[in-house]
Amino acid sequence: MTTESQQPTILSYVKDLPNLCSLAGLACTILAIYFCIKGVYAAAMIGMIWAVAFDWADGLVARRMKGRTGDDSTFGGQLDVLIDIVSYGVTPAILLLSYGDFSLLFLIGAFLMVATSALRLSYFSTFGLAGGTKYTGLALDNNSILLVFIVLFSSLFDKEVFAIILYVCCMIIIALNVSQIKTPKLSGNPRNVVILAIYTLGISAIYGWKLL
Repeated sequence: MTTESQQPTILSYVKDLPNLCSLAGLACTILAIYFCIKGVYAAAMIGMIWAVAFDWADGLVARRMKGRTGDDSTFGGQLDVLIDIVSYGVTPAILLLSYGDFSLLFLIGAFLMVATSALRLSYFSTFGLAGGTKYTGLALDNNSILLVFIVLFSSLFDKEVFAIILYVCCMIIIALNVSQIKTPKLSGNPRNVVILAIYTLGISAIYGWKLL
């Protein structure tokens, strides 16, 4: 049993490369939240999709690293879950609130987004993958992957109209998050990682052009 004096320091885990990837994703998430609040949605979408990219990268790096202890894996897993709720629950909620001019109706939707994310992550932490291969419910990283695509079409509508469209889309997404559907684990497949990399670069280029 590890005594208190033998326990590693909290900050010692920062030097772990997978954790650095997780924290880089968190930095992208904070930028996304900031730009959502400011109403600079193109910049926010770039932050949201790069948060997904770093989230996938941390798992990929962790699986390929040698010499990581059980404590390293446990700490990294806990860190990943805590960041996920901010990236895929809080950030979409703030995006929805911002489009809805922070009205009470949109506050309800924002609460539902964060609450279902918490339920989804708690369920996964308790039961893991169904059959060891599939998620129960739509994995939360899909929230950002889908939303950055949906927001591409915002310029086709008045802001008020698109806010309602976004609200409906968010409610459909969170219903899928907590449903009993079985979805494959996409992040562990090298082909899917390549697809996400191309998608991330493409989305970043499109929104970067919108910022010009």
